[in-house]
Amino acid sequence: MLSYRHSYHAGNHADVLKHLVLVQLLRYMTQKDKPFWVIDTHAGAGMYALDSEHATKLSEYEGGIARLWARNDLPPAVADYVAEVRALNTNDRLQTYPGSPWLAQRSLREQDRLRLFELHSTDHRTLASYFGHSGKQAIVYADDGFATLKALLPPPSKRALVLIDPSYELREDYGRVATTLKEALERFSTGTYAVWHPMLPKPEARFLPQKLRALKCDNWLHVTLSVRGPTSDGFGMHGSGMFVINPPWTLTATLKQVMPWLTKALAEDASADFTLDAQAK
Repeated sequence: MLSYRHSYHAGNHADVLKHLVLVQLLRYMTQKDKPFWVIDTHAGAGMYALDSEHATKLSEYEGGIARLWARNDLPPAVADYVAEVRALNTNDRLQTYPGSPWLAQRSLREQDRLRLFELHSTDHRTLASYFGHSGKQAIVYADDGFATLKALLPPPSKRALVLIDPSYELREDYGRVATTLKEALERFSTGTYAVWHPMLPKPEARFLPQKLRALKCDNWLHVTLSVRGPTSDGFGMHGSGMFVINPPWTLTATLKQVMPWLTKALAEDASADFTLDAQAK
């Protein structure tokens, strides 16, 4: 089943956390002259019109990027992320939200490479229309990113940032995330892997971070943002997290500074909170 469309949720609080972290990872990767690859296993459509029928049906961006758009007190890392969103918009109007592929391509240098996977036929066509004409630098695949990732590892450059961001529409996605990461680390243990996950009142969602921590990796960071308390009926995503394997050494300090501010800015009730844990050996 491939019914999930990120266009309904673009720019929400989960995108803010995910893309804030992604921008910081990209900034770090480009500090060295050596080339690197960005591999996005679930790339979506690439960018999203916030005035579309999909986006306005839920208007989730109003609780995410829209809350940051007009503020003049953004911490540096948040300001860096918002500046990337502004680069896709004109006349200071928030009309379009960038997906991870667009943010990644913005950071690429001539020697870097972008590999994008998307199975949903409509989103794949849209993604290919944006990024499918970039020659060798960006390649769009209509393939299962879970299954195909290991074939790209290790990349020729021996440097890569892998974003794993499934919809978790299917229960087995949780298990496939852990299995895919295990296999990827066996092939390419020094890569940087960033996994987004939802916070939902279901066991597979609660236990996924534990499974990721149990993988054979010495260095990891796990940050979560909950914008409200879980609902009494047990439905709905109240927050999300990013689990990063082999993160930049600077990322923990950056998030320690940013997360209290971001939690307050995006809070929907008094239960809003964040967590930040890391292991480095």
